[in-house]
Amino acid sequence: MPMDVTVTPSSIRLITPEGCTEVWLPAEVRLAPSSCRGLQYIAGDGLHLRLQAQAEFSTKLISVFNQSSQAQECCTFYCQSCGEVIIRDRKLLRVLPLPSENWGALVEEWCCHPNPFANKPLHPQENDCFIGDSFFLVNLRSNLWQEPKANTKVICKRCKVVLGETVSSETTKFYMTEVIIQPSERSFSIIPRSQFVQSVVAQCLVELSSAKSTFRYTIQDQNGKVYILIWLLNLDSLVVESLRSSKHTTKFPLFEDTLKSDSSPAWNAVKVLYQPCIKSRNEKLASLWESDISVHSLTLPSATCLELLLILSRSNAMLPPSLRQMNSFQVSNGSICTVCFLSFTLTLFNKSCFSQEVDSPRKHMLPMVVVIRMHALHCLFK
Repeated sequence: MPMDVTVTPSSIRLITPEGCTEVWLPAEVRLAPSSCRGLQYIAGDGLHLRLQAQAEFSTKLISVFNQSSQAQECCTFYCQSCGEVIIRDRKLLRVLPLPSENWGALVEEWCCHPNPFANKPLHPQENDCFIGDSFFLVNLRSNLWQEPKANTKVICKRCKVVLGETVSSETTKFYMTEVIIQPSERSFSIIPRSQFVQSVVAQCLVELSSAKSTFRYTIQDQNGKVYILIWLLNLDSLVVESLRSSKHTTKFPLFEDTLKSDSSPAWNAVKVLYQPCIKSRNEKLASLWESDISVHSLTLPSATCLELLLILSRSNAMLPPSLRQMNSFQVSNGSICTVCFLSFTLTLFNKSCFSQEVDSPRKHMLPMVVVIRMHALHCLFK
């Protein structure tokens, strides 16, 4: 079937005997028509081509935990699923990152005398919040009528979702995927669940890859059961949706719950390879990864592990068949934030928790893969 493809800085037009399809890019993204390469038709996929693109972002997120003037604001902890208040008006005077899980063994190597921190766990005081890889540690003694037992689950009173677990009689661990923390003067607004989960997990991967040079991860529940193996590929991917919708345009299901009239048509994303490990799948590979010291594990509630697997699977299903697998792994594009454009000077926090917008124009060139399939155009900036 003959096709005529026209590329302009702001759009891509495909003309066939069946009609014309034109896709307009957002103002922040501009194409370089002269860079068009690799134009080919792949059976089962559609038309593939590669382009150079320039992306300019004007907003980034900064955690207010790093802003000393704002770190002392009163904060409220909410259940992300239903908005139930978990901790009200807590003034956080100290917000500190926790050391790695093997910090005790490292101290043994550093000290020429007995370890002064042996058998001294790190527990936050009343106005502290300690930050782990995927969780917060807070002191809940002043919020409880009776002391809880250690190693018991913390469940939302309203929706019965597992929010975390008690570490000791005073310290409680809240998972980042289950709790939203924001200044008390702000009103709470529900964020679509899939958007929040993928955003928090993707930011955790970005942070860990930068801090520890770790790119392989196991996603496990509180009991150590592995659900997903994740291999992080790209931190600077960008997904673009056509500005002009059409009955033929298929949206990425990963972002369906955020595509509103006031939302941006472009999202920063991380590109990952993943393998599911449920129902005894990939047991040998999971065992090898668990014994590999270069692989980092992220612990989440079991229900959230399954939610994340579903998000990855839906994203993978929307890719053309030729782009779905690589070295026996499945490919997925997980959103970092579907609310605004982000630079990659990120913290662990989603925009909804401890963030402010600042102007910081940024331009960079990205190679883009365009796939035109069944009159649906998907753009992935690698």
